[in-house]
Amino acid sequence: MPLVYLVSLGCSKNLVDTETATASMLLEGFGIATDPEAAKVYYINTCAFIPPAREEAEDAIQTAVNWKRHSPRKRKLVISGCLVQWDTRKEYFEKYPDVDQWIGIDEVPRTGKLIAGLLERNPGKRKFLRTEKPEFMAGPETPKMALTPPHYAYVKIADGCENRCSYCSIPDIRGNLRCRDPEVIVDEAGNLLRQGAKELLIIAQDVTAYAWKNGAHVVELPELLRRIDAFTGDYWLRLLYTHPAHFSEELINTFNDTDHLLPYVDLPLQHISESVLKAMGRKISGAKIRKLLDKIRGNIPEMALRTTFITGFPGETGRDFEELRDFVREQQFHRLGIFQYYPEPGTPAAEMQNQVDPEISRERATELVEIQREISLKRNQKLVDQEINVIIDEVQEDKAFGRTWMDAPEIDNIVVLENVSEIEPGQRIGAVVTSAREYELHARILTLKL
Repeated sequence: MPLVYLVSLGCSKNLVDTETATASMLLEGFGIATDPEAAKVYYINTCAFIPPAREEAEDAIQTAVNWKRHSPRKRKLVISGCLVQWDTRKEYFEKYPDVDQWIGIDEVPRTGKLIAGLLERNPGKRKFLRTEKPEFMAGPETPKMALTPPHYAYVKIADGCENRCSYCSIPDIRGNLRCRDPEVIVDEAGNLLRQGAKELLIIAQDVTAYAWKNGAHVVELPELLRRIDAFTGDYWLRLLYTHPAHFSEELINTFNDTDHLLPYVDLPLQHISESVLKAMGRKISGAKIRKLLDKIRGNIPEMALRTTFITGFPGETGRDFEELRDFVREQQFHRLGIFQYYPEPGTPAAEMQNQVDPEISRERATELVEIQREISLKRNQKLVDQEINVIIDEVQEDKAFGRTWMDAPEIDNIVVLENVSEIEPGQRIGAVVTSAREYELHARILTLKL
């Protein structure tokens, strides 16, 4: 049985594609290698959203190229995903002649068949498979092999995007918005819960844009969440990647009307200056953002808000940044990500006048990071001596690592429990916080909940 070594780069939405590709490999008789030296095929699913993502992809490809050159006749190298879609001029295809196959997003469900064909055809015959506008969307027959720990899973409800923010190339890379059948989504969620998942993370490029038309009836995100929430059991539902312009009052009410939906939301705001938001094409004003935040917190006081901001967008003045800086201090977000602006080729923002010096953009991003570091430390210090509910993600000897309901996997804070025994990933722990750092809590166990 030939083995494939997997590398999945980028966001959780990309990981779901890797899960589909992996399942297709297993159906074709491939095994999955944990060591590249045991593999016959090296597979990388890439991200290409901004230059650092492409640089990470290049580093990964070069590592795979070095692997292949140890046995070029027997080993095969396959690159898939967003980098292939981004590479309209086939520049990477030319740069890396050692890569045997380039697979775009529409080819994800038949990755296994493509790799099987690759092993059969003549050496040196390379392929570049890419459709201009991806249309793939997982259906009821689409296989999926979970690559997350068994206790949590990502459920992708849509792909593509039609927001067309002026700085973003995602619509060109991932295609137009396309939503999955709600029946298929609910079935998937139910299967995951029956298989032992304790946390389902609902994802898309913009989950608040979800809308499935069935005759005169339109299923939107609130109804979809209620359908998933109807499953019995002790589990969490977590909502990621919402858009402030599409965050409806009905969605706010859904947090109070459901049993499993956590009071946590990822709400990328990107800026607060009216002029910058308009230039970004965000379809919402700074004033409306403030009203939305007040409405969310007024209706759901315990809501943990995660957001992101971009510094150095074209035309961002010192006054614009000061407004953003003051806004971050004022709002005291639970979780915050900061991105330096990068001019993405082919986007309207890249052609705008008044591009901000990258060094200034970097300095502004660093300043916001430091402000948020202080905010996060103060929030965490308030939790010392408080009881918290922790879901365990990983256990290493006598130490366990987990998260509170305020934290999504991989991107948010962690909880460290020491001197533990007989604990497994997926278990829920009652614990008391003993100390706090900026992005880390230390706690001792009180109770164990299976």
